[in-house]
Amino acid sequence: MSYIDIQNVSRIYQKKKQAFRALDQVNLKIDRGEFLCLLGPSGCGKSTLLNILAGFDKVSEGSITIDGTPVTKPSVKHVTIFQNYGLLPWRTVEKNVELGLESLSVPAEKRQEIANRYLDLVGLKDFAQNHPAELSGGMQQRVAIARALAVDPEIIFMDEPFAALDALTRMKLQDEISAINRRQHKTIIFVTHDIDEAVVLADRIVIMTPNPGRIKTIIPVDLHGQRDRTSPDFLRIRDHVFAEFSLKPADKTEYYI
Repeated sequence: MSYIDIQNVSRIYQKKKQAFRALDQVNLKIDRGEFLCLLGPSGCGKSTLLNILAGFDKVSEGSITIDGTPVTKPSVKHVTIFQNYGLLPWRTVEKNVELGLESLSVPAEKRQEIANRYLDLVGLKDFAQNHPAELSGGMQQRVAIARALAVDPEIIFMDEPFAALDALTRMKLQDEISAINRRQHKTIIFVTHDIDEAVVLADRIVIMTPNPGRIKTIIPVDLHGQRDRTSPDFLRIRDHVFAEFSLKPADKTEYYI
């Protein structure tokens, strides 16, 4: 039995007396500890699917179970990281990381210990007493990642968390979250529209198409733990993804067999 089981899921919204089908008959199985990227253009339903998985939205048809339990609402065992970081500006970096631990009634001394451990993991231990406004966007996103990891979640949902960052910062954070995942073995569902980002991060890439949102294909990313953006294997998979979006000539398909 798969850890996350998505069966025949559709999501239909009513807009001005008309039905809009955001997702249509989505079927997907995700293993525990897998890093899965949902990849596709705007309007393909990838964020809708993520919100349903996280319990923020509900299916119109079909079902989703996580570890055998139907998803009906958000869970304390699952955290979501968004583009806008979600940090509280009046709290220090350390206190922002402690936020989820407070909701779990972790004692103050233990909260501080855990917060500092994860700030060290993302390279921000020296900034524990700073406030978010004193940090760059990339540093703020690392605080959000530390806060997510601090509560030891079973699943991390990430909705284009690096989209607003400059290219170099984005690449650095991609490498960091990939390295963290190899050490922590968390189940991560990551929404992106960036092909290189998906190849850098994912164990599998789920390519979605819009109007309505459907799964077109699923591409395994077998890079043997190496995510060198210049390696032949990386470029081969990257070109495969481009081909799925018809961004490469059809006669190149023989290259991927």
